[in-house]
Amino acid sequence: MENTRQEKIAKQIQRDIAEIFQRDIAESLRGTLVTVTAVRVSPDLGYAKIYVSVFPFDKAQATLEVIEQQNRAIRGALGRRMRNQVKSIPELQFFIDDSLEYIENIDSLLKK
Repeated sequence: MENTRQEKIAKQIQRDIAEIFQRDIAESLRGTLVTVTAVRVSPDLGYAKIYVSVFPFDKAQATLEVIEQQNRAIRGALGRRMRNQVKSIPELQFFIDDSLEYIENIDSLLKK
């Protein structure tokens, strides 16, 4: 159960990471649509699990690897944006959110 502070920080991280993807590392993500679907923050605000959805689905793993390579730069950019709101910037862990792919698969099975 997340408290209000965790929810606010998670929403702020979600907005900032999405903006960082659009502006700072857009060149690395060329050819894919990356959406930050959810952020879960630990109670001590030390870790943030960031779930991203990637389209096209077949490039998801390669895109996740690019994001992981840029993790330090993303965390630095996040730190510059959030420096007045938190004492320390959480460690970032990125995960693929494959719920859209699952929904599309179910939809195609139902159409058959």
